[in-house]
Amino acid sequence: MSISLISKEVKRIQNKYRESDPFRLCRLLGISLLFSPMGSHPEDCKGFYLYQSRKQAIVLNEDLPEALQRIILAHELGHGILHRKASGLHSFHDFVLFDETSVYEYEANIFAADLLLEDSKVLSLLNDDLSFFQAAAKLKVPAELLDFKFRVLKRKGYKVVDPPFVSSSNFLKNYSEKE
Repeated sequence: MSISLISKEVKRIQNKYRESDPFRLCRLLGISLLFSPMGSHPEDCKGFYLYQSRKQAIVLNEDLPEALQRIILAHELGHGILHRKASGLHSFHDFVLFDETSVYEYEANIFAADLLLEDSKVLSLLNDDLSFFQAAAKLKVPAELLDFKFRVLKRKGYKVVDPPFVSSSNFLKNYSEKE
């Protein structure tokens, strides 16, 4: 799925529900949200999406800081909205090893970045002459997520400089947030 189609889907959901908060969107979309202890080491599972018998659920690691839970939830919500039909084959989580996983993870990251980061807010910070990393810190998101937002902004026609690195699709797998 292209960045443009993912961005249109984010906009459609935001307009339909008048909401961008992933916690409230889960409730509005009828997706069960569960919390489970999964550990707090970077390599521990952070969350996953399940679809079975026409029921949707997202399980989040309750051991993570709330800010990171929000990012993981937006990512898993992306799976639920973009990949629900594909999830009948498997659940989406950090340790699935299918060839298409990196494509699904990439798309879920694009979805999360576009859902959580308003175009105007990101562009405003960049116009304030903040560096890429300063902007990510001000937005309270991993720099990798901002990299995915830059890809969306470029696709929308905004002139943004290339980030200092290119994030991998599975950056959340070993990401740990310092409190």
